Amino acid sequence: MRDVSGLGARIRAIDPVDEREAASIVATLERLSWVDDPFDENANDRHLTASAFILSSRGVILHLHRRMDIWVQPGGHVDAGEEPSAAAVRETLEETGLEVVHTQPPTLFHVDVHAGPRGHTHYDLRYVLLARPLDPSPPAGESPEVHWFDFTDAIARCESGMVSAVNKLELASTRWTMRD
Repeated sequence: MRDVSGLGARIRAIDPVDEREAASIVATLERLSWVDDPFDENANDRHLTASAFILSSRGVILHLHRRMDIWVQPGGHVDAGEEPSAAAVRETLEETGLEVVHTQPPTLFHVDVHAGPRGHTHYDLRYVLLARPLDPSPPAGESPEVHWFDFTDAIARCESGMVSAVNKLELASTRWTMRD
């Protein structure tokens, strides 16, 4: 069973980068208090998801979301019984073909509530993951548009609601040792 109380503590520890993230933190903590499984996409159209800001010496990964046609970080739904931090790693591999590791200690870096596909609302838990500076190799069925971007280009390309998070990531990125 997932440790929802521990997750709540990690969310409360985030220093919000802007009012959007501050409101997302409040909303996500409130969503954790509901009776149903906050990760189950079939139980409710408002559920938690997990994604990853992937860093290497080449910058940060963004991909063109297949359904929404916007440039975002890899991520998606959390499987039954799966920890959101593990879902971020799994989704990264599935969408980019890159093997990644968590920072040490693992970093829940950002939280964002936004519209998802099919009329759902996603309460997205965004982790920082590290990768070797290899070319992405997304498998068939995933968006082939997956690229490394320096922070300036990532900010210019990413979905507008991510700009503050990517700026925050750039400032914080020197804390983590990149993988070779």
